[in-house]
Amino acid sequence: MSDAPVIAEFNLLLAMETEGLRLDPECVRKGVTALLADPAKGVYYVAEIDGTIAGQLMITYEWSDWRNGNIWWIQSVYVRKECRRRGLFRHLASAHKGVCGLRLYMHSDNRAARRSYESLGMRQTKYEVFELVLDPASAEGLG
Repeated sequence: MSDAPVIAEFNLLLAMETEGLRLDPECVRKGVTALLADPAKGVYYVAEIDGTIAGQLMITYEWSDWRNGNIWWIQSVYVRKECRRRGLFRHLASAHKGVCGLRLYMHSDNRAARRSYESLGMRQTKYEVFELVLDPASAEGLG
């Protein structure tokens, strides 16, 4: 919980930098706190350099009955500009048993993210993302 303010700040910076979105800071703070309080929702990993949080990512889980293993969905990836291109998260999942794959979605215009993910060996799949917004208030300002 002590990392919640920095994680929330990084999420606000991420939305602005990648999609030009100004998110509601209070809503983001509550969302971060809710996940940190409930491990079933997911987990945040932070990377530190000299005791300062340099980056973060959030993992949520998808059970694959086809693979009999967890697929980690990578979300909320943010690294301080001065700490980028150091491979902070390159080996994250390799140390975890039962993880059979990593997936993420990204804004289609985010070329820097695409280059980063491809450099890690990730490839675009044949799957496309569809969304049905059930609570319009929760999606205000999102693309």
